[in-house]
Amino acid sequence: MPAFSLDHFDLYSAHHVPESYTWPSSYLHDHPSAGDGGGGGDSIPIIDISSPTAVSLIGAACRSFGVFYATGHGVPVDLLDDVEHQARRLFALPLHQKLDTARRPGFISGYGRPPLSAFFPKLMWSEGFTIAGGHRRDVAGDIWPLEQAVFCDVIEKYNKMMKEMAGKLLNLMLLSLGIDQEEAGRAGLIRDLQEAMEVLQLNSYPACPEPEKGIGMAAHTDSGLLTILYQSRGVNGLQILHKEDEFGPTRWVTLPPLPGALVIHVGDLLQILSNDQFKSVRHRAVVSRAEHRLSAAYIIGPPGHVKMGPISKLMQYGQNPIYRSVTWPEYLEIRAQLFDKALELIKLPIK
Repeated sequence: MPAFSLDHFDLYSAHHVPESYTWPSSYLHDHPSAGDGGGGGDSIPIIDISSPTAVSLIGAACRSFGVFYATGHGVPVDLLDDVEHQARRLFALPLHQKLDTARRPGFISGYGRPPLSAFFPKLMWSEGFTIAGGHRRDVAGDIWPLEQAVFCDVIEKYNKMMKEMAGKLLNLMLLSLGIDQEEAGRAGLIRDLQEAMEVLQLNSYPACPEPEKGIGMAAHTDSGLLTILYQSRGVNGLQILHKEDEFGPTRWVTLPPLPGALVIHVGDLLQILSNDQFKSVRHRAVVSRAEHRLSAAYIIGPPGHVKMGPISKLMQYGQNPIYRSVTWPEYLEIRAQLFDKALELIKLPIK
C-alpha cells in the first residue's frame, strides 16, 4: 500500500477536491440512494441484544440486510465518548507527527490511507489508524512517548468490551442458524474466539468542499466474522447496498448514527460459515460538506490456524456446502489479489 508522503494533500484545510481525489460519477451514483435507513422495506432493524427475541430478530436481519443496530449491549456511553475523544486527539495531530507511526509494508498497524486504496485508481477522502491485536502501545508510543497511558487504557478497555460483545453476538447468530452453544463449542467457534484475531480501525472523514466529487470509503465488504461499528454523533456517512426484494431496485441506504446504538456488520467469514444464509454487507462511507465524521470499526476473526467452512449441521437439511474451508490469513491473501471477487474463488463446484 502506498505510504503518505510529506507533501500529502491536507484534507482538513482543502478548498477544492483535486483530480487524484475526484471519482467518476458513474461510480459514486452506480445505484440510487434511499436516504436515511428508516421507513419502508429499507428500514434497518434496531435490536436489543439482551431481549429474549434477539435470536430470531438477529437471524432475520443477517439474512435480509447483513447489518443491524445493536442496543442493550452494555457498553457505557462514557467509554464510547472516550474512544471518540482519543480518536480526535490522534487525527488532530500535525501530519509529520502522524507519519511517525505510518503503516510499514507487511504490517497491519499504523497510520495511513484506507487499506482499500490499493484497489482503486482514485484516493479516498479519509485517513485512518489501524491497531491490530495488542499494538496500541506501538501506535501511541511513537506519537506520545511520554503520555501514551490514557490512550492505551481507553483502547484496551474498549477492545475488551468489544470482544465480549462479539462473542455474545456470534453466539446469538449461531443460535439463529439452529446451532446451539454446545455444538458451537464442539466446533471450536466460541472457544477459539478467546484467541481471536482482532483489529480496531479508527477512521477520520474530514469535511469535503465538493462532496459530490469524493468518497470517504469505497464500497467493500469486511473480511472477518463480524464488525462492530461506532459512529460519531450527528453526522451521516455510512451507507449499505440493499435490494429490498427480488423485484425491487438495489439502493444505497444511509445508516445514521443512533444514540447508544452500535452497528453490526456481517463479514465474509460469517457468510461462509452460514453457507450463504447470512450475507456479508457491502457498504461505503460518503462525505459531508460541513461536518467532520469519525468512526471506530472493531473487526474480529478466528485465530490464524482455524479453518472456516460451512457449518456441517446445516448440511443436514439438504444443503450442499457452497464454499471450501479457509483460514482468515489464507482468505486475506486471496482478497489482496482479487478484492471483492474473493468469495467467488473459494466456491465449490455445483454438484
